[in-house]
Amino acid sequence: MLPAHLTPLDGKPPRPPGTTGFMLFALLGIGVVAETADGTMRPAWLSWAGLAVVCALYAGVVLLTFRHRPRPAWVMLAALAVVVTAMAASYGGSWRYLFPLTGVACGIALYGRAVRIVLAALTVVTAATVWARGASVELVMAFSWGTFSMGLVVAGMLHLYAVIGELRRTRRLLAEAAVAEERLRFARDLHDLLGHTLSVIVVKAEAVRRLARRDPAQAERQAGDIETVGRQALSEVREAVTGYRRADLAGELARARDALAAAGIEAVVRQAGPAPEGEGEVLLGWVVREGVTNVIRHSGATRVEIEIGPDSVTVRDDGRTQAHQPGPAGDGRGDTAHPGTRTPAHPGTRTPAGGGSGLRGLAERLARAGGHVKAGPLPQGGFELSARLTPPG
Repeated sequence: MLPAHLTPLDGKPPRPPGTTGFMLFALLGIGVVAETADGTMRPAWLSWAGLAVVCALYAGVVLLTFRHRPRPAWVMLAALAVVVTAMAASYGGSWRYLFPLTGVACGIALYGRAVRIVLAALTVVTAATVWARGASVELVMAFSWGTFSMGLVVAGMLHLYAVIGELRRTRRLLAEAAVAEERLRFARDLHDLLGHTLSVIVVKAEAVRRLARRDPAQAERQAGDIETVGRQALSEVREAVTGYRRADLAGELARARDALAAAGIEAVVRQAGPAPEGEGEVLLGWVVREGVTNVIRHSGATRVEIEIGPDSVTVRDDGRTQAHQPGPAGDGRGDTAHPGTRTPAHPGTRTPAGGGSGLRGLAERLARAGGHVKAGPLPQGGFELSARLTPPG
């Protein structure tokens, strides 16, 4: 179990370092054991007692830190530094090797700026204590550098481990975000594809039913169109799954004319200037598809005008409209396309649960490209859906 400041937010770091490896640093006191046992350290009982206290304090620092109890660990770290300094000043010898042990404890319990400040102070105390016992400059430098470097290495290792854990978590979150985005793309494409195609199939099926007795030849042609539309829908769904589908503007206009004609709706297409190319053409193709689908399904219109500009498209019908109060997005009582857009309202129709997903999908597509969508009833009657590839101004 890692200390609180080192635990990745997902709580599942790979192979976290445990307390056992850090306990092994207590072997730095083996020299004190040897010198006390052979009588070098006098009085021996005080040396033994001091060593026991140092080992207990060091173990407490490690365990408390890894159990996410930093404040008691800091108290024990301070006590450890005091005991080691006192015993090294009194006995010298192998007790000086416990200064690096104290540095390791600092690296475990502290982090950030605190570990650097405390290690610097401990290094000064180490140098002063060793120098006061008459050691050479080389020994002073060795113990001082050992204390500082061991603490810094341990702190750096734990920090590096925490960074690796965060990188793993970030990578997983990015993968989840990519999956969510792909699901959203597929849901949006599936809605746009099937909403339009099924509307066309329903219209043509109604035409077949009306013509079956009085004009079998025409009914047969309409039935053939249903088969063609169904096959095309199947192909487009496959393309949507693989992510290669593109709703080009020319193709959508041709399909719109055919679908509107089958529904008995007059289609007028006007083009002011060249149509956009590349992604802009694809986006405007989606607008035409969504607009025509809504006309066929909801409007009761007899005439539809489609105007194509260099960076815009407008689908306008003469269907019936009435005042409409949008409900919250997705509650089935309103149709919210985008902040600031108007809301469609054709009487005698019901918006499915989650209504407005088509217009919301368009708004999302256009917004990512820097454009915007507007939709709403016209003052003189009818409904208008317009999209522009530039931001609203």
